[in-house]
Amino acid sequence: MRIQASESLLLVVDLQSGLLPAIDGGEAVLSQATWLVDVARTIGIPMLVTEHCPQRIGLTDSALRARFLAECIVEKTHFSAVTEGALLKAAPAGRRQWVVAGTEAHVCVQQTVLDLLASGHSVFVVDEAVGSRRARDKELALGRMQQNGAEIVSREMVAFEWLESANNPAFRDVLRRFIR
Repeated sequence: MRIQASESLLLVVDLQSGLLPAIDGGEAVLSQATWLVDVARTIGIPMLVTEHCPQRIGLTDSALRARFLAECIVEKTHFSAVTEGALLKAAPAGRRQWVVAGTEAHVCVQQTVLDLLASGHSVFVVDEAVGSRRARDKELALGRMQQNGAEIVSREMVAFEWLESANNPAFRDVLRRFIR
């Protein structure tokens, strides 16, 4: 199934200041997620970001957080962002495809993805934009999410499927600013 711009949204899970230094390749994960956020903003894709216990772990990386409206930031205490209900309430109606980035792949990302799948959504996990403290945990999480129905994709797959055509009004801008 292709990712449709009109049916999808971008979810960034727990890219928080207190956790990022412990993530294997954390700066790269943050960079890749930020790239996705900037592409989504350019094309007009709705976005949400979660923060797990921010009073203990810290807020989303400040440069990334600045890209989100306050109403698009969902605070949570459960590992799955779906459990407490605020995430699905914050999502725009009619968006059944979720493109997911964030940390930790084997904890909050995985539990959120599994719950989104169980609730009938299509989920696309962006390989280079998710991370865990240990590479093996990320690898196992990606495999498990895929076995349960999530599609594992790259950031450029997402960008070009959102664009769909060189005739898309945002194509030249995305190509010039993000595709190298």
